[in-house]
Amino acid sequence: MNTGFFPPLTPITSPWMHDLLADKEALKTLFEQHGSPINVHQMEPFEANYETYQAVFNRHEVKHKVFFARKANKCRAYVQKAKELDIGVDVASYQELKQCLDLGCDSENLVLTAAIKTERLVRLALANDVLIVLDNEEECSLINRIAGELGKTPTVALRISGFRFEGEKLYSRFGFDIEKAQEFITQGLGTHNAHHNLRFGGFHFHLDGYSIRQRAEALLQTIELSETLAGQHIETSFIDIGGGLLTRYVAARDEWMTFWEELKKALQGKREPVTFGNNPLGFVTREDKVEGKPNVYPYFNETPKAKFLEHVLSYEDPQGNTVAERLREQDIELRIEPGRSLLDQVGMTMAKVAHRKKDMRGDWLVGLEMNRSQLFSSSEDFLVDPLFVSMQPSVEIQEPASVYFTGAYCLEQDIILKRKITLPQLPEIGDVIAFPNTAGYMMHFYETRSHLHPFTKNVIMNADSPTEFTMDTDI
Repeated sequence: MNTGFFPPLTPITSPWMHDLLADKEALKTLFEQHGSPINVHQMEPFEANYETYQAVFNRHEVKHKVFFARKANKCRAYVQKAKELDIGVDVASYQELKQCLDLGCDSENLVLTAAIKTERLVRLALANDVLIVLDNEEECSLINRIAGELGKTPTVALRISGFRFEGEKLYSRFGFDIEKAQEFITQGLGTHNAHHNLRFGGFHFHLDGYSIRQRAEALLQTIELSETLAGQHIETSFIDIGGGLLTRYVAARDEWMTFWEELKKALQGKREPVTFGNNPLGFVTREDKVEGKPNVYPYFNETPKAKFLEHVLSYEDPQGNTVAERLREQDIELRIEPGRSLLDQVGMTMAKVAHRKKDMRGDWLVGLEMNRSQLFSSSEDFLVDPLFVSMQPSVEIQEPASVYFTGAYCLEQDIILKRKITLPQLPEIGDVIAFPNTAGYMMHFYETRSHLHPFTKNVIMNADSPTEFTMDTDI
């Protein structure tokens, strides 16, 4: 069962990453100044990613607005970049909203989608004329009351869910049931209704998962609802379909498929484990059969970014009309809130090797000066191979080594990557392990400070001088 083969998942990378990793003096200086781990950000891909969406919208002649999902990364640099490009920002907390306002973002370029909206947050949004997305009726009452106190009649968006797909309703804990939305808008919002200070402007939804068909069907159902409201002289100015537009991390489909084949063999006992402790990554094994599906992000996919949007806009209703045509007919602006995909190829997380050891199973464990929360998302694992840099003065030819990376928390489960990774050699103390393309959700979303470890420092690469960096906190 000992095959010695641990399937790689070669990442898609950008030249700036390799240029930085080739400059050992720059790496040494960065770690001396900022410690380990460190997040490096290069802003140029952010603009390029935005432009790919712009091109699709323009090709279909659809009115549109792009909002950067602020929660995907906490760095101020992305708010500044969005401001420069006249991109909107989707905010989900008081702190996110206040920071955007303090950095000079125009109110018309902000949308508040917070799952929990406190009175303090609502007051800040209303005082600055920021669009609020309504989630439930009690929230509407709160916003209506505060709007009255401030003498405001804000335009709001209604978050909806419960779309029909293949004979079933798609569940979400967020928003109003689409089947009840018309009644709420006509009888709940507006001058003569309970929430008399609020004016309907448009719809918002966000679907869990990454199905193009589900998004397109939900959008068509929302357009149909907008047409019904138009018959009652209620205009829908925009529909916001949220985020979830795919990003592709892994270069080769063959590697992606091979990894899952080898994982299933390991779970069936047909080969040595390819994950720490033979972790199933979401699969369930019953009587030598592997069932279910992995609980991971689709790090390899064939419809990333603009292709995803292209498929949604080209999707046809039963009469053969495309989504784009239906939007143009109703003169509705389509809004999207990408986070991860706007951050594609923008960031990299680097950590220093602290030690090497063999465990009781004979596996090499390479301890890194970081913890799992600093490279963590809702996915069971970050299925992307890291990059290795030897920091030794002279490198002797050595044998490849397959290792697991472990972290600094006093937990058995503080394993940085669950996969066993094959490197060109066994790393030595002080060597650098770099995890590419981590800006979207991987850096900050779950980062904690257990043991009082400091948060990871974030530095922004100077595009004109790649060896110069600015602390994000100084922006």
